Amino acid sequence: MKKDIYKDIRAYDLPTLLNIADAIGMFPFLHRLARKTTTSLSLELRCDKSDLTGGAVFISNHRDIVMDAAWLSIMLKEQYGIRPYMGMGTNLYGRSWIEHVCKFNRCFSVIRGGTPREVLTRSQHLSGYIGSLRDKGESVWIAQREGRAKDGNDKTQDAVIKMLTLHNPQQLSLLEQLKRLNICPDSITYQYDPCDFLKAREMQLKRDNPDWTKSKEDDIHSMATGIKGYKGKVVHRITPSLNHWIDLHEAELAPLNRNEQIRAVATQIDRQIYSAYEIFERGEEFDRYVNLQVEKIDIENKDTAFLKSKIYEMYNNQVKNYETCHLSGEL
Repeated sequence: MKKDIYKDIRAYDLPTLLNIADAIGMFPFLHRLARKTTTSLSLELRCDKSDLTGGAVFISNHRDIVMDAAWLSIMLKEQYGIRPYMGMGTNLYGRSWIEHVCKFNRCFSVIRGGTPREVLTRSQHLSGYIGSLRDKGESVWIAQREGRAKDGNDKTQDAVIKMLTLHNPQQLSLLEQLKRLNICPDSITYQYDPCDFLKAREMQLKRDNPDWTKSKEDDIHSMATGIKGYKGKVVHRITPSLNHWIDLHEAELAPLNRNEQIRAVATQIDRQIYSAYEIFERGEEFDRYVNLQVEKIDIENKDTAFLKSKIYEMYNNQVKNYETCHLSGEL
């Protein structure tokens, strides 16, 4: 019997039970949560529907540990019949039951930590598993980076693109591999990030003690806050498949070495995400909101001015990236 090398990371594959669980449990729960924590939740295609034919890899900026993938998943299923498999970092499981709940909702494990050799082996397995899903026409969601951007400055990590292309049994070129994956960047905007004060808190704690690290309890608290906290308007926008951009720029990309190609691809993903942000007006009401968020932070030597500046920075960086992207005209 062939060994299942993906056993530790694969999502549970029980189609009938999963569909029943969606219909009577997960989907109604996520809709109720949207009504309680958002003023609106929407998915907009900024690509042709044909880009999604045969499935895609949705790479998104990372606003919330759980809800980024969960809400995208139900909207894709209900509007376009696509139910993606979703990558979830094992550092977020915290409790053993969380892992089983996640895997039962089409989440596969992105195993964190380990020696450099272990990290490479796990990345190869993850790459192979994602490739196997795509070979079957399944769609996949994965965040553009490990962890959320604390300062709101979303940047795709080269390591994510490297991981996706590690498994290459057919010896395809990097560009051919990427086209086979069919990457469609997903741009996510939250009017309000319920975890913004927790991120600001982390930044002060890290500033005051460079050796400070988050605990599992911190991760679980962030997860709960992100799920239950108020978000205002939430917008997902699926941007065109990178295959179009690769075809258009193949003559410029082909002479580059592998690392240069990966960097160019990561930069293009960022451009597509930035260009599709929803931009909100921020006035006196937002100033009051920031003050209330800072009041929630309870730490020693609380630096109110620093904490406020970091929360403003989280939201302002999104606007700066959007404006820079549109002014450059490089979409």
